[in-house]
Amino acid sequence: MKHSYKVRVYYQDMDAGGIVYHSKYLDFAERARSELLVEMGVSNKRLIEEEGVAFVLSSASIQYKSPARLDDVIEVQTKVKEIKNASMVMEHKFLVEGALKVLIELKLAVINPKDLRPIRIKENLKNLFMKYYQENEENDE
Repeated sequence: MKHSYKVRVYYQDMDAGGIVYHSKYLDFAERARSELLVEMGVSNKRLIEEEGVAFVLSSASIQYKSPARLDDVIEVQTKVKEIKNASMVMEHKFLVEGALKVLIELKLAVINPKDLRPIRIKENLKNLFMKYYQENEENDE
């Protein structure tokens, strides 16, 4: 299973060349991940305040295929590619009318938001993320 989130491209998202500015894709990925949490029945705020869990980016790989432009509706498809004890890898595909524009793979560390130290991902949270786990493209829906 993968999560889908749609975002429209506005003027504020573009660079001087009239295409989506490269760093905006990271913003869109963050929104998609936050919406994934909402779909799972949790929120970043609850995770931080009640569970003592936060996610921080530890690495990013971005492949730009073709530009998105003003008024395009980008579908951000999110899936979990790997879950370890204190980290996970998420993939975000950015599509416009079914055409792949950008592919981002993010490694997220799980930390305690008070002391910023790595912690083990809790089993209940791990189980929620496993619903969105896909090891490879053969499992893609």
